[in-house]
This record gives sequence, structure tokens and C-alpha cells, in this order.
Amino acid sequence: MGQLTKYQKWAFVLPLIAVLIWSLNIVVTRYVADLISPVSISFYRWFVAFLILTPFMLPKVWQQRTLIRPLIGKLAILSAFGMVLYQGLSYTAAHYTTATNMGIVNAFVPVFTIFISYLILKDRPNRFAIFGSLLSFAGLIYVMSQGHISSLFAQGGHWGDAVMVIAVGFYAFYGVFLKKWQLQLPLMTSLYVQIAFALLYHLPFLLWFGLDRINADNAASVLYAGMFPSLIAPLLWMLAVQSIGPNRTSIFMNLMPVFTAIIASFWLAESWTIYHTVGGVMILVGIVMAQKKTVKLSARVLEPTT
Repeated sequence: MGQLTKYQKWAFVLPLIAVLIWSLNIVVTRYVADLISPVSISFYRWFVAFLILTPFMLPKVWQQRTLIRPLIGKLAILSAFGMVLYQGLSYTAAHYTTATNMGIVNAFVPVFTIFISYLILKDRPNRFAIFGSLLSFAGLIYVMSQGHISSLFAQGGHWGDAVMVIAVGFYAFYGVFLKKWQLQLPLMTSLYVQIAFALLYHLPFLLWFGLDRINADNAASVLYAGMFPSLIAPLLWMLAVQSIGPNRTSIFMNLMPVFTAIIASFWLAESWTIYHTVGGVMILVGIVMAQKKTVKLSARVLEPTT
């Protein structure tokens, strides 16, 4: 690789800020869990993002309607997996587990992506990827069992962690579908249309569960979720991919569990234990190994909606 320009060196700050925003959002998700229902915070998040984007994106979407029309079905599926199932289950998991555990489980996305890519894209992983995935999975089980693997099934595991694992699985599907379809749309147009579908998907859930009101206790969390992790972080991430490449950019995702744990320890007084250290190191080492042939896909996975 050639010498990095001065601009490119500064561009390394962009993914760092993006990962920090996403990590803070995990802590916000845990913080707001007792203040607003999962379906309400999920709906408000995308509604705020939709309101902010509409003045800029609606005219462009109308101009690009002939490009969008044949892709409507695929955009609807992406929205369901990445914005509704992943986000909704994440907000649900926050009621039953810690932000620290959520950050660790969230780092498992690249490993799930490897095996889903094999099923859908026939992208066969090498031995490094398989061994790294098994190591990461062992670390995940260790964290979920809180260091007592023998009692995992006896105690029923950790419900919140299990829900978060399912959420991460849906997000991995989201990334693989992005790779498979390679939609020929500007990224912001794709994001805007997916957000519109997400709002539609929420309607039956709102009719069934109801919509909590925004009040002084949850308003700041709602605004943060709708602006920073939904719009600003993806934009910074995409700029970083363009400036320093997907390989270099994707490495920063490994900082998410660390950032999440640090923020949660100060804000929520969550403790970092020995099982977090052991399991977290196993997961991160496994991910570094597993990403050797899948780092480009991992970078694409985490662009739009974390």
C-alpha cells in the first residue's frame, strides 16, 4: 500500500468516532430499558431519523423512483432484518442483560456472517476462519454462562444474552443480503427507503402493545438514538471506508466491546469481571482470525444501522 495522505491519516478518527457512538448507543439502550418499551423506542428512533432525512431525501427518492421500484422487495427485506428484528430484539434484550454483555455479544456479528455467507453465498471459510469462529463461540458461551459453563443449561442460560444472540444473527443475515444483492442505489437513498419500511413494520406492533409517550426521562435517549447511531455514525463510517478502505475501517469494530464496557462502568456502574475478560479476549482473538477472508464483508455489514 502506498503512503497515506494527511487527510487519510485524519480519516482514522472517523471510524473511531462512529464506533464510540454505536457503543454509547448500546449503553443508552440499557439505560432507557426501564423508561420506555422496546417497540416504542425502536419506533421513535426511526421516526426521528425519518423526519431529519425527509427534507433532503424525499425529492431525491422521487427522482430515483425508477431505480428504486424494482428493488422495493429487497429493500423491504433488508429493513425487516437490519432495522426491525435486530433493533427490536436488541431493545428487548436490554431488559434482561447488561450493556457490557450486549457489547460483547454484538462483536460476534462477523462470526455469524462467515457461516451465513457459506449457506447463502457459498463462500467457504478457510481453516483460520473456522478455528477463529469456534474460539469466539466458546468465548461467547463463557460470557453467557458467567464463567460457569457446566451450569449454563441448568440455570437456563442468560435470557437477555440469548435474545441478543438472535438479534445479532438477524444482523448478520442483513449484511450477507447486502453483499449478495449489491443494490445499485446511493447508500443514503437505500437507508431512507429502509427506514420508511421500518416505520410501516412497527405499526402492527404499536397497535398491539401501544406507544409510550416521550417525556423528560426518555426524550434525550430517543433523540440520541434517532440522530447519532442512525445517521451520523453510518455517515462517518462510509466516509472512512472511502478514505482508508474497508479493511482498515472494519478493524475498529473490535473496539466496540471495550468502549461499551468503559461507558457502562461509569454511567451504569456495571462491573467488569474475570469472565468478561476471559470470554471477551477469546471472542476478539477469534474474530481477528476469522476476519482474514471476510473483513471486506464485515465492513459492509456495519455501515447503515448499528
